[in-house]
Amino acid sequence: MFDLPTLTKRDRREASLFRTNLIKNGFFMVQLSVYCRVTRNHDDARKNIGIIKSFLPPHGSVRVLTVTEKQYASMQILIGDKTASETFLNTEDILEL
Repeated sequence: MFDLPTLTKRDRREASLFRTNLIKNGFFMVQLSVYCRVTRNHDDARKNIGIIKSFLPPHGSVRVLTVTEKQYASMQILIGDKTASETFLNTEDILEL
């Protein structure tokens, strides 16, 4: 989850590069500024957190929340639908938000 400044052209470029790097590393957008990725286990999740740290923008707020797929599956959608990317999740996986 992230909230990045977009006031200047440089801010917008850095925010765009951050999103691009998330996608290149297997993350998909659940909502605006909320991306997730399925990992096999906690070690894999920690590895991906290290990868995210390698391309963090200089300003803003970036947070990682690790939940199991079972916890993610229990999420209630109050309005809207699951994205197409969310339908492939397995019950044995760990999910990073």
